[in-house]
Amino acid sequence: MLLKYLMQNWALVLLSVAFTMSLKITGFRDKITVKRMYCLIAGVFLLSIVVFTEFYLADLGGYIPQRTVLMAVRYSATPLIVAMVLYTLKPGQRWMVFIPALLLMVINIISVFTGIVSSLAEDGTLRRGPLGYLPFIVAGLYGISLIYTLYRQSNGLYTEIVPIAFLALAFASGLILPFIFGKDFSQMFCTTIVISLYVFYVFSLHQLSKKDPLTDVLNLQAFYTDSETNPKEITALLSADMNGLKEINDRQGHAAGDEALVALARCFRSALKSRQAVYRIGGDEFVILCRHMKRSEVTDLIGRIQEAVAKTNYSCSIGCCFKENDTQTVSEMLRESDRQMYAEKAKYYTHAGMDRRRR
Repeated sequence: MLLKYLMQNWALVLLSVAFTMSLKITGFRDKITVKRMYCLIAGVFLLSIVVFTEFYLADLGGYIPQRTVLMAVRYSATPLIVAMVLYTLKPGQRWMVFIPALLLMVINIISVFTGIVSSLAEDGTLRRGPLGYLPFIVAGLYGISLIYTLYRQSNGLYTEIVPIAFLALAFASGLILPFIFGKDFSQMFCTTIVISLYVFYVFSLHQLSKKDPLTDVLNLQAFYTDSETNPKEITALLSADMNGLKEINDRQGHAAGDEALVALARCFRSALKSRQAVYRIGGDEFVILCRHMKRSEVTDLIGRIQEAVAKTNYSCSIGCCFKENDTQTVSEMLRESDRQMYAEKAKYYTHAGMDRRRR
């Protein structure tokens, strides 16, 4: 029986081991996420044992009472695992996300005695009760919520949408294809989930390499890469530079200066919407790329940034260049937005009575 399990689930075993090793050696910054990933791997692995045992008993034929218990476990575990994926991948997600899955678990336990979700005929044939499709509906709603959440967290860029689309395809195939191909594909569900999580994990590591470690916005290398990716889509570019950072460093120390940069970056992130991305390209220099943005949307973005910064003890100067024609390059847009930004910065220091040239 063990050999048969390994033969059917060898890909899952290898992927689980590879996933676990990757979590141990890559030094993921968020330790809580790592622990949740370990729980997910263990949960999927245990579910694969339940699925294998259930279908092994089904192949024996006839009515076997233990199968009803295993079916209740399988129908309960699938939504719980998808809920765990949502709990793991969405920052700040609270434990209440498990409530629908836990309620479904109670219904599945009741179904063991009543058959309201599923039951077995005397010949071992599966019979769905009035709530027979409820486990799939709950898991599907969790999957939709997960994909929607990840999309809202993204900047709408191609490099971020592709992994999310892959994850959506994996979950959809795991929930729909068993109805088409039967139990053979049901046994592949666990492997499908681990593959999708592993791919998304690798993508997450790639995204971390594009982040500025201090401010958690995208870094200079990411700016170079993204500005060369479908540049015709970039319709506006904003340059932003913090005012008075040198004074903060000189008077309060560099730790205070770092805190100021983190606060400013937080203002940028809170103001962004889909198809807008912020990059730290220098000490206190930031750039925001806007794709398929109307002039009014860019103006609204600047307003949101100014409103957010006004609530802090800091200030920044902003320059903007809206693409005038398709021949205008990103470099040309950056030069124009920088020119406007430095003009704003000069006004700031003049108004503050500070002559930067004397420094």
